[in-house]
Amino acid sequence: MDLSHFTRSLSHSVPPKPLAPTLEALWWAAKGDWDRAHELVQHRGERDAAWVHAYLHRVEGDIDNARYWYSEARQPMGTGALDIEWEQITQAILGRSH
Repeated sequence: MDLSHFTRSLSHSVPPKPLAPTLEALWWAAKGDWDRAHELVQHRGERDAAWVHAYLHRVEGDIDNARYWYSEARQPMGTGALDIEWEQITQAILGRSH
């Protein structure tokens, strides 16, 4: 799946299947369901899950918590527009899921 297809799927009421938990979290985040997105990544140990987790805490405005999760993900702290960061994270994870 590419970013364009993933983004178009946001017009549906449920995410496409099968979808990795990190991508499903990003899908729900884009739909505005922060709690559901957070639930999908908060207990996962992978670096991509930590990256999504960091992004979610940045969306929430909890910058100290976000900083911790960016460190766990070994990613630089996001500072730009949230929608651009969402695209960057989604693109990177989609690229690894082939």
